[in-house]
Amino acid sequence: MKKILLLLVAATQLAVLGAAERSVKGRVACAGKGVANVVVTDGCNFAQTDDKGRYTLVASDDSRFVYLSVPAGYEVESLRSVPQFWLPIAENRSVYNFELRRKTQDDTHHGFIVVADPQVWARKEFPMLAEAMEDIRTTVAGYDIPFHGMCCGDIISFDHTFYPIYNQTAERSGLTFFNTPGNHDMTLYGRTFETTLSKYEDIYGPSCYSFNVGKAHYVVLDDNFYIGRDYFYIGYIDERQFRWLERDLSYVPEGSTVFLMLHIPTTLSPSDRERFKYDNISHIATNARHLHKLLAPYDAHILSGHMHTTSNQIVTDRLYEHNIPALSGAWWQGTLCTDGTPRGYGVFEIDGDDVTWYYKSTDHPADHQLRVYYGATYPQFEGQLVADIWASDPSWRVEAAFDEEAPQPMERFTTYDPAAQKMYADTSHLDHKYIYPSKADHFYRATIPAGARKAQITATDRFGRTYTQIIEFAR
Repeated sequence: MKKILLLLVAATQLAVLGAAERSVKGRVACAGKGVANVVVTDGCNFAQTDDKGRYTLVASDDSRFVYLSVPAGYEVESLRSVPQFWLPIAENRSVYNFELRRKTQDDTHHGFIVVADPQVWARKEFPMLAEAMEDIRTTVAGYDIPFHGMCCGDIISFDHTFYPIYNQTAERSGLTFFNTPGNHDMTLYGRTFETTLSKYEDIYGPSCYSFNVGKAHYVVLDDNFYIGRDYFYIGYIDERQFRWLERDLSYVPEGSTVFLMLHIPTTLSPSDRERFKYDNISHIATNARHLHKLLAPYDAHILSGHMHTTSNQIVTDRLYEHNIPALSGAWWQGTLCTDGTPRGYGVFEIDGDDVTWYYKSTDHPADHQLRVYYGATYPQFEGQLVADIWASDPSWRVEAAFDEEAPQPMERFTTYDPAAQKMYADTSHLDHKYIYPSKADHFYRATIPAGARKAQITATDRFGRTYTQIIEFAR
C-alpha cells in the first residue's frame, strides 16, 4: 500500500511539473545559416543556440512569449517601427524559429535616440508627434552610423487603440524603436498587477527583454507596479524580473557598457538614495538600490522618463541615470516641459566603450542648451544673472564674464523657470488643468556687479563642448 502511495505521489509531481513547464525548441538563422550563441528566453528560463543555431528551452507554463536577445551585428524585422524579436507561445506548438538579418554597417560605432512620455491623449496631437519624429529623422541624417530608437514609456495617455497610429507615426523617424511600458500603458482597475500589460504586449511583445548593439548591451524592464487600488501604482521591480536580469547579465562580461531602460526613475536626487520616503513611491522605483547593485560590475546608464522634466544623476562613477524629459513637453499643451526644458529627446553616440550624449530640443538647433534671465526683467532674480541649462549635471563648468572681467563660476541651485511659469500661469485654455510649473536643479546664478553692461555665459559639458550666450543689460 505504501509503495502504491509513493507511486501516486510521484505521478502527481510529474503531472504538476508537466503543467508548470514545457519544452520548446527551434532555430535562429540568418540567410539560411544557423547563428550560434544567441540567447533565447521565455522571460524566466534561458537557452543559447549551438553552432547550427539550434536551441531547446524549458518554458514556464505562464510565459507568454519565446524571444531573443538580438545579437550585435544583426537585426530583426521591424513592423511599423516595432522590432519583431518575439513569438507568442501557442498551445500545441513546440517549434519557434527566428530569422535574423545582417546589418549593412558595422555597429561597433552606433547611436540611439531616446524619447520619453509621448503620451498621446487625443488624435489632434498626432501631427505634433509627427513633427517630432521628422525632427529625429533630420538629426539622425547628420550621422553616418547606424541608429536605433528607445522609448521610456507612456506611449499613449489612456486610449490603447492609438498604438497602431503611434507606431505608424514613429516610423517617420526612420528608426526601429525599442519600447517599455509606462503607467499609462497599463490596463488598470483589475484585481492584480499581472493583468495590466495584455494590451501593451499584444503590440510590443514582452516588457522585460534585452538586445545587443556593438559592444553595448541593452536591457528593458517594467517598473510600473499597479496595486489594485483604483488608478494607483508604485515604482517597483518584481522578483521575476530581478531573477531574469541576473540570468541575462550572466551572459555579459563584467566591465561592459550596459544601458537599462525603464519608465519610473530609480533616483531623482542624492537624498532619495539616502532614505526612503513614502510620498515618493510613485516617482521612483522603491527597491532601486538592488538594481544599482546588480549593475555595479558594469559601466551602466539608466534611461527613465515619467516625470516629464529633466534630472541627470551621477549615482556612482560607473552608474549614471538620465531622466529624459517629455517628447510631448507639457502633454502637448506647450513647447516647454514644466521645469523649462524644451520638449525633445536624447541623442547618444557609442563608439566601442566610449559613450557621449546631448539633449536635442525639437524645432531648435543642437546647440540650443540654455536660457538666460536677469533681475531687472525677472524680479525673483533681483541682482542675479541666472541660466537654465536643462541638460547639465554637476560635472558641467558654468561661468559668467561681466564686461571685460575674468569669468567667474556660477552656482548651481534649484528654482522655477520663469518662461515655464509664464506659459502655464493660466490653464483655463488648456485641455489639462493639472499642468503647473515645477522646480528643478539645473539652474546657475551669479551676482551682477554694479554698473555691468553685459555678460557672457559659457557652459562646458563633460565632453568639452561649449555653449555661449551674451546678454546686454537694460539700462
